[in-house]
Amino acid sequence: MANIKSAVKRAKQSEASRLRNRACKSKVLTMRKKVLEAISVGNKEEAQKHYSEYTSVLDKAAKKGVIAKNNANRKKSRVALSIKKLA
Repeated sequence: MANIKSAVKRAKQSEASRLRNRACKSKVLTMRKKVLEAISVGNKEEAQKHYSEYTSVLDKAAKKGVIAKNNANRKKSRVALSIKKLA
């Protein structure tokens, strides 16, 4: 553990942001799983509903800096392509 006051504060801040980031990434993965389940079953309407929620969560994660903007766009694009193939 750090001895300097500013280093102690920085360690606390890092831990708090790590937990926030982990929660945000977990939410992204959960939403992705829901979309992919709907796609694998072949339910296009449900897949589109979950896809809109998934894109919202991805955009928020990218806005907060949890994941990179291009990473979020790539993930959205690949899932959208999978939904489009259902038709």
